[in-house]
Amino acid sequence: MLENLSTGIPSLDETLQGIVAGDNIVLQTDKIEDFLPFVHRYCRYIGETRKRIVYFRFADHPPFIPEGVEAEYHRLDPAEGFENFIAEIFRVIEKHGKGGYYLFDCLSGLAVDWYSDRMLGNFFMLACPYLYVYETVTYFVLLRNLHTPLALNAIHNTAQVVLDIYSRKNRIYVQPLKVQDRSSRTLYMLHRWEEGMFQPVTRSTEIAEILSDIPQPWLDVNVDRRDPWTKTFITARAVRDAIEAGREPQEDPQKLKTLLIRMILTRESSLFDLCSSYFEIDDLLAIGKRMIGTGLIGGKSVGMLLARKIIHKNDPDLYARLETHDSYYIGADVFYSYVVLNGIWHDRYKMKRSKNMYEKAEVMGEKLLKGEFPPEIIAQFREVLNYFGQSPLIVRSSSLLEDAYGNSFSGKYESVFCANQGNPEERLAFFLDAVRTIYASTASKEALSYRALRGLLGHDEQMALLVQRVSGGFYGKGYFPHVGGVGYSFNPYVWNSRIDPKAGMLRLVFGLGTRAVDRHDDDYTRIIALNEPGLRPEGSAGEMRAYSQRIVNVLDLEENAHVSRNFDEVAREVEEPVLDLVTSVDKEMEERALASGSTNIFTRYLSFNRLLSDTAFPEDMTKTLKTISNAYQHPVDIEFTVNFCETGSYMINLLQCRPFQIQGVGVVNLPQESVKPSSIILKTKGPVIGQSMAKKIDHIIYIRPDIYSGLPTSKRYLAARIIGKITNHSELKGVQLLLGPGRWGSRMPELGIPVNFYEIRNVSILCEMTIMHEGLNTDLSLGTHFFNDLVDMNILYLGINQGMKEAVFSETIIDNFQDILPDILPDTSMPKGLIRVISTSKLSSPQNIYINADAQRQEALVFIK
Repeated sequence: MLENLSTGIPSLDETLQGIVAGDNIVLQTDKIEDFLPFVHRYCRYIGETRKRIVYFRFADHPPFIPEGVEAEYHRLDPAEGFENFIAEIFRVIEKHGKGGYYLFDCLSGLAVDWYSDRMLGNFFMLACPYLYVYETVTYFVLLRNLHTPLALNAIHNTAQVVLDIYSRKNRIYVQPLKVQDRSSRTLYMLHRWEEGMFQPVTRSTEIAEILSDIPQPWLDVNVDRRDPWTKTFITARAVRDAIEAGREPQEDPQKLKTLLIRMILTRESSLFDLCSSYFEIDDLLAIGKRMIGTGLIGGKSVGMLLARKIIHKNDPDLYARLETHDSYYIGADVFYSYVVLNGIWHDRYKMKRSKNMYEKAEVMGEKLLKGEFPPEIIAQFREVLNYFGQSPLIVRSSSLLEDAYGNSFSGKYESVFCANQGNPEERLAFFLDAVRTIYASTASKEALSYRALRGLLGHDEQMALLVQRVSGGFYGKGYFPHVGGVGYSFNPYVWNSRIDPKAGMLRLVFGLGTRAVDRHDDDYTRIIALNEPGLRPEGSAGEMRAYSQRIVNVLDLEENAHVSRNFDEVAREVEEPVLDLVTSVDKEMEERALASGSTNIFTRYLSFNRLLSDTAFPEDMTKTLKTISNAYQHPVDIEFTVNFCETGSYMINLLQCRPFQIQGVGVVNLPQESVKPSSIILKTKGPVIGQSMAKKIDHIIYIRPDIYSGLPTSKRYLAARIIGKITNHSELKGVQLLLGPGRWGSRMPELGIPVNFYEIRNVSILCEMTIMHEGLNTDLSLGTHFFNDLVDMNILYLGINQGMKEAVFSETIIDNFQDILPDILPDTSMPKGLIRVISTSKLSSPQNIYINADAQRQEALVFIK
C-alpha cells in the first residue's frame, strides 16, 4: 500500500484536499510544456520516497521522466491495435499488484493513432477503473480543445481528478474541474501558482481576464451538427478567415452579418440598426461560441454587449477601464423547447386568451418550476459550471421584449444569484432551479399585467438567459464588489439649481447592486448628480450619516445564499485603502468614544466622498453615459460595479444597459393668478420626479396616515389589495392622484403601503408623505425597479415632507369632499375613514382640482380652482 501520497507539490495536495489511493489525475493543457513542471515534481517526489514510477511510453514527444529519476519504462505501439495495447497495460498492472505510481504519455496521440476519439474514450474507461481498483496514483495529460465529447465525457466521468492548466503572462494557473469525494469552499476556483504556493484567485477582474479568451469547443460548431444554425456559423467563420487572409469571400459579408444579427441579437428595427453599426462578423462569431442552444439571446444580453462595443469603438481609453466579461447566453429556443418538452405549450397558448388569465398563469408557473431539461442541455450547463468553477454566478432574465425601446420590464422577471458552492452535482441542481425560477417568472402576475398594459400580450415573448460571473471578490465568508450602482444619462431629480439634468446621475451602494435596484425602505443610498458630484440633498454632517447606507448585500459562501449584513460587520474584511475611498469618519462619534474610553466603536460611514473627489470615477461615468446615450440617440440607464485593484486603480463592469424611458422634466409655468391658501390641498418643494405637468385631476385617493399607522401588518397588506381594486375600478377613469403615508410599493408594511405594480398601474400622480416615519428620506426609490415602473408608465412622483416649512397639506379640504368609496366598494373590511376617494364629477357643488408640477424647479401645487 502507498503512504504519504502526493503530487510532489504540497500546496497542490492541500488545494485538492489530499491525494487518495486510486486517484487517476488528468491534467488538460494547451501545450505539453505547461505540463512539465507538474510531472517533473511528481516524478522527483516518487524518486525521493525510493519508489519506482511505472511509465507507459507510446507517443513521439520527449520522455516526461526528468534527469536523475529512475523509472520502469514500458514501450507500447498503438499501431499494433487497441486490444494488444490495453492488454499489455493490464498485464503490467497485475504484475505490480496493489499500490504504485504510474505515468502515461500524452493521451491525445492515441486518438490520432486509432483515428477515433471514441476509441480513446474506450481506452480510458477500461484503464482508469483498473488502476483505481489496484489503488494506484496515476498521471495523465490531455491536450485541450482537440477532442470531441466522445472522448472528453468518457475521461471526465471516469477519472477521479481532472485539472485544467493555463499559462498566462508568465504565470501558471490551475482550475480543478473534478475532485472526487473531496470539497472545500475554494476547491473549484481558479488557482495561481506563485512561489511554490497555489492561491485561489478571488477577484472577478483577474479571473475573467484569464479565462475569457479560452475556446470552449463544447459550444463551438462542429461536424456532428449540420442544421441551418450551424451551417450559418461555419459559413461566417469561412468568410471571416477569407477576409483576414486577404482573399475574396464566397459569401456577401454584409448579408451574412445581417443574417447573424437577426439570428442571435434582434429583429427589432431601431435596435437592429444600432447593432449593425457596432457589431462585426467576428463579434457575432464570438457570441455564438458562448451560446447554449439556439435562438435570440434577448434584450438584456444585447444591451450589455452593445454598450461595451459602443465604448470600445468610441473611447478606447475608457474601454481599458472596463472589467473583462466572460458571460454565457442561453438561447430563447431553449426556453421554448422546455415549454414544449414539459407539455406546457398548450397551457401557455390558452392562458393568453382566457378570461381567467392570472389564475391559469399561476398553474402554468407551478409547472414551469418542475420541468425537466433535455440531456444535451444539461451537459452544456455542466460545462458552464466547470468553466466558472466556484466563482459566484447570476442567472439573469433576458427576454425578447426586455430592455427595449419603450419597454424596460424593469424587475418584472426574476434574476437569481448562485453562490455556486458545494460539489458539482449540488451546484448543477441549484443552477437548474435558478433557470426554472426565471422561466416561471414569465407567468407571474407582475409580468403579465405589464405586458397587458403595454399591449404586448400578443407579441412573441420568449425567455433567453444571461449567465454572468458576479463581479467582485472574496472577503471572509462573503463575496461582493466594492461598489454597485445604477446610472442614468438624464437626471430626473433636480433638487438644486446647480444640477444639470443632462449630465446624468448615479445611485451608489457598497456591495452587491441589488441594494441599489431593489427597494429597501430600511436603508439609504448615495445619490450623485454627475455635474456636481459633491452636492448632496442632505444638509448637515449628522444628516449625511443618518441617511447613509447601513446594510450591505453580499453572497454568503457558507450559507450559499444572497444575504444582507451590517456594513460595520462586512467592513472588517475589506482593505483599508478601499475603506478610505468609500467611507468618512464621524468625528463627533470618534470624540465621544475617546472621551468615554470606548475602543471598539466603528466610526466610519459610507459616503463615497473620496471616490468622487480624489479619482476620475465621476468623469469616467459621465463619459460612459454620454457615449452610450449619444449612440442610442436616447437617454439610457445602466447597472455597473466598481472594483479597486491592488495598484490603487479601479475597474468598471458594465452589467446592463437599456433605453431610459423618461420624457424629460420640461418647464411648466405656475398659475399666474393668485392661489388662496385656503384653496391649496398640497404644496411641495420636492422631490418632483417625472414629466412636468399642468392638468386637471379627476380623482384623489387618500390614505390617512394616522389610521393606517395603527393597522396590524395583515391589515396593511389587505389595505394595499383594496387600493389596487380602487385604482383599477371602472368608475375611476381619468387622472388619479394617489396620496398616502410612507413608501408606496414598500416590502416593509411598517414603512409604507405594500402595493405592487399591477395595483397602481392606472395612477397618474403618486405622492409619498413622510408623516408616517420621521426618518424617511423622500428620494429613496430613485433608481430602483419601482422607480423604473413609474417612469415606464409616465407616473409623476411627488414627495411631501410636512416637517418642512414650504410644505403644505390640507387634510381638512379632503375631508370636506364627498367620499365615493362606499358607492364603488361598499364592504372593504377596513376602519372607517382609512381610505377616502374623491371624484370631482361626483361632487355636489362642482369644483375643479388642478396640479401644476414643475420638475425642473422641484415645485408642485395641487389646488382648487
